[in-house]
Amino acid sequence: MPDPTPFRVALWQGPSPAGDAQAGLMSLAPALRAAGAAGAKLLVAPECYLPGYNSDRLAALAQPRGGDWHRAAAMLCREAGCALILGYAERDGGKVYNSAVVMGPDGAELAHYRKIQLYGPREAAFYHPGERYCTVEIAGRLAGILICYDVEFAPHVATLAAAGCEMLLVPTANMLPFTHVAEATVPAMAANHGLSILYANLCGREGDLTYAGGSVICGPHGEVLARAGQGPALLIADLPPPDPDRLSTQRQDLVAVPPPEPKPV
Repeated sequence: MPDPTPFRVALWQGPSPAGDAQAGLMSLAPALRAAGAAGAKLLVAPECYLPGYNSDRLAALAQPRGGDWHRAAAMLCREAGCALILGYAERDGGKVYNSAVVMGPDGAELAHYRKIQLYGPREAAFYHPGERYCTVEIAGRLAGILICYDVEFAPHVATLAAAGCEMLLVPTANMLPFTHVAEATVPAMAANHGLSILYANLCGREGDLTYAGGSVICGPHGEVLARAGQGPALLIADLPPPDPDRLSTQRQDLVAVPPPEPKPV
C-alpha cells in the first residue's frame, strides 16, 4: 500500500544551456538549494539538460557516466541535501544515449536510465535507444524514470505502475506546438494508472526549437498540483496520498478481446 503521508517534490524548468554545461550547472544550483531548503525530497531537471538538448555538438560533448558533470552535480546534491534526477547526454564507448541519472541527497548515484522511445530522426541520428526500465526508491517511495516521449506510451506507464511505482519522474524537452502533452496527456496518464507524474520541461528557444514550457506536477488522480508558464520556474508541491475510492481500476477491469476479423476485399 502507498504511504498515506504527503511527499514534497520539486522540478526545475529552465532554458537549455545550449552546449555550455557549466552554465547549466550554475542555473541548476540555486534551484536545487531552494528545493532542499523548502523540504523537497527530490528535484527533477529537464531532458539532456547537460549539455543542452539541441546542441549541434552533442556527440562531441557527451560524457561518460560518472564524468565531470556527475561529480559536479553530486556536489550540488550534497550542498542542498536534496536528491536530483538529471537528464544528460551519455557517452558509452562509441555510443551516445539520452540518459537520466538519479543522485541521492548525499550525491551517491541511486539509479541510471536510458531513454527507450527516441523521438524523430534527430534523436535517432544521435542516440542509441535504451533497453530496460528503471525504478528507484527515494526517501521510502518507489519511483519510475521515463524521459519525454517515453511517458506518452501507455504500456510504459502501465508497466511501471504494475511494478508498484507511486510516481514517475520525467525529464523532458517538449517543443512547440506539442502543448497537449503537458496539458492533457500527462494528467490522463496519471489518472489512468494511479500514480503521480513530475514532468520537467525546458523553456525558451534553442537553435530551431522553441520549447513549450508548461512543466507540470500531477497527483495520482490526474489533478494538477503545480504548473509552470513559459519562463523559468521552480515548482514545489506535496504529492497527496491516493484516495482508494478514486484510484483507477483499469488494470484489473480490462477485458481482453480478440482483434477484429479482416474484411474481405
